[in-house]
Parts: sequence; structure tokens; C-alpha cells
Amino acid sequence: MENIIDLLEALTIFCFGLSWPISIRKSWVSRTAKGKSVLFEIILLVGYGIGIARKVIQATCMDAGGFLFGLSFAFYIINSIAISIDIALYFRNRKLDEQREQAEKAQAKA
Repeated sequence: MENIIDLLEALTIFCFGLSWPISIRKSWVSRTAKGKSVLFEIILLVGYGIGIARKVIQATCMDAGGFLFGLSFAFYIINSIAISIDIALYFRNRKLDEQREQAEKAQAKA
């Protein structure tokens, strides 16, 4: 039964993780932070951090382990990295938005 629980957790995290490459690509290509919620992403990052802490506690205090356990732990790490990249792109894009707005204001004055 524990294997099924670990499998379901790994699949859930994997499915959540499928969206991050798409989001990262969109952030990279669009070069704008408009329509993006950094607070939402930070909340998700905190959630993945809690999931990682849970896995560490399970591994150290409850002798949990195995392939599926490690797989779900790896997906937590990979998703955390992906969200961190998307958050970094948000701040890059916000800076680009500000630069565009300043250029538009300067052009309007000229």
C-alpha cells in the first residue's frame, strides 16, 4: 500500500511539474511580467519546500525510502528549481517592462 501512495505522490508532483517548462518558455519569450503573479509562484515554492521537508523527515525519522520515494523527492527538487527560474524571469521581465515604460514616456515627451 505504501508503494501505491508513493507512486500517486510522484505522479501528482510530476504532473504539476509538466507545466513549469511551458511557463518558463512563455516568460522567456514574452519578455513581460504582465499577467504573472509572483506571489502565487512564491506560495507554490513554499509548498514544494514543505514537501521536501516532509520527505527529509520521512527518510530520517521513519526509515522511508525506495525508488518511488526517491522519485517523488526528486520531482519536488526539480519543480522547486523550475519555479525559482520562473520567479527570476518574472523579476527580469518586470525590469524590462519598466524600461519599456520609461522609453515610451521619453518618446512621448520628445
